[in-house]
Formats: sequence, structure tokens, C-alpha cells
Amino acid sequence: MTTPATVVPLWETDHPYYCTEGNYYRNGNHLTYDSWADFHAEWGELDPDMNLVFRWDWNTPDPTDYCPPDCAGHKDGDCDEAPGPTLQVFWVLQRKAILRSTECAITEADEPAVRAWLTERAAHMRLLWEPLLPAPAV
Repeated sequence: MTTPATVVPLWETDHPYYCTEGNYYRNGNHLTYDSWADFHAEWGELDPDMNLVFRWDWNTPDPTDYCPPDCAGHKDGDCDEAPGPTLQVFWVLQRKAILRSTECAITEADEPAVRAWLTERAAHMRLLWEPLLPAPAV
């Protein structure tokens, strides 16, 4: 797998398009976790074939969505506090053909662990597409 010359922080990645949480055909397929540690304890070591990660998004809410400059509360500090960033992970549980998503609260300090975990999932995804991809640079 190639490594970019300049490592871009995960929170600066803006994927084209989006993926909707959960499963259109079945309720209850979007799970949330209070921290990266809680998420990783449940999902971190699962078999990557039976729990295939096909997408991830690091979402940092825009504070102006919670207190726009033209809001009366903006002037007196009476605004809703923006929630912290989250990591959304989108999965296909291939053996049962289940689409699901997970979301956990994260911090910038979690990024090295998140990056390492996602890199392992990307390497697995690359195996599936290997015949169509150029050989990795050495």
C-alpha cells in the first residue's frame, strides 16, 4: 500500500458523496459508542472478511450549525454547544449480507490508533480489488 509523502490528518479528509447510517431495509443497524476505546473493544478485532469495512468518515460538526452568527444567542453566548467529532465506520457483514454502521466519539489524540486500524482494513480491501489495482510502490 502506498503512503502519501505528506500525511493528511484524518479529520481533514473529505470523501466524495456520503453514506447514510444504518440499513434502509432494517432498523437498529447503526450503533453508537462513547469513545474510540469502547468502539474498538467491540469491533476492533473482528474478522475483516465477515465484517468488511467499506467506508469511514471523520466528522467534525461545524459550530455555526449550533449557533449561527445571526442567532440572538450568538451575541450573549446562549448557544447550543457543538458536539465533538465522531468516526463513522460503514460495514458489510458479508456472510449474512447485512449492511450496518457504527459511530464513536473521538479526539485528535485517537488519530494514530484510528489510522492504524483503518490502514489494516484498507489493506484487506485492497486484497479484494488487487487484480484491478496497480502494484504498490516499494
